[in-house]
Amino acid sequence: MSKYHLDYLGQLESESIHIMREVAGQFERPALLFSGGKDSITLVHLALKAFRPGKIPFPLVHIDTGHNFQEALDFRDELAEHVDAKLIVRKVEDTIKLKRLTEQKGKFASRNQLQTYTLLDTIEEFEFDACIGGARRDEEKARAKERIFSVRDEFGQWDPKLQRPELWNTYNGKIHKGANVRVFPISNWTELDVWNYIRREKIGLPSIYFAHDREVLEHEGQLVAISPFIRLDDGDKISTKKVRYRTVGDMTCTAAVESGASTIDDIIKEIIATRTSERGETRIDDRVSEAAMEDRKKNGYF
Repeated sequence: MSKYHLDYLGQLESESIHIMREVAGQFERPALLFSGGKDSITLVHLALKAFRPGKIPFPLVHIDTGHNFQEALDFRDELAEHVDAKLIVRKVEDTIKLKRLTEQKGKFASRNQLQTYTLLDTIEEFEFDACIGGARRDEEKARAKERIFSVRDEFGQWDPKLQRPELWNTYNGKIHKGANVRVFPISNWTELDVWNYIRREKIGLPSIYFAHDREVLEHEGQLVAISPFIRLDDGDKISTKKVRYRTVGDMTCTAAVESGASTIDDIIKEIIATRTSERGETRIDDRVSEAAMEDRKKNGYF
């Protein structure tokens, strides 16, 4: 059926499947960066559609910071087994020891910047020439600067001023030896699009996306899960609230939102009503500076 006869979600799906197939056709050693979050789960679902009845022709790669939500890790393992995909996990903790890296200090000490080292080492170890990621342009200002095929040099660095045109859905994957391309098949999707697609396709998700009771620390208007990875101080206000997560990052830098949304329909209603982006509302590490995300991306971050 022509894309002009597809509904809006069908057109987005068709574009993403086309991009997935372009990756498989243009690159020798692609991989799908997989966190166990809703966006990367959606990518796996799209990959299944793109290549069935065959298997997904690339591994799922998770850069594990050691500060993840256990619910996301459990779902990651279950999904990889269910779709019969190869799962590669590399730990930031091992990179810290090997390279003698200095960890961030403070109340919400994050390993987000350090995971870039592990990612670049993993790309070099397996000689990946393309890494598929779940970033979307509506997430954050630096994300909006990326092309769908985002070229990184041999050092993993990204220059937003040196990007290739993508006219008429034509993607140029030619790269120099040692370079790689980050590919974002759902770049043109919004958070609401993802949730509508999850509802339509009946895609399973980790339980933390839905309302549940959790012990949280109230800090500067944000609700941060109590975990061994944050530093508690005298006077910290701790309480049990009914919350859910809009995005799944590390427990040290991802805040929950107070919510009673226990179904996908409830979540969609909340998203329609909110005026704040998911990262803007819930990611502590993005508040470091106006250019926090862009600085990390230039150094090799997702």
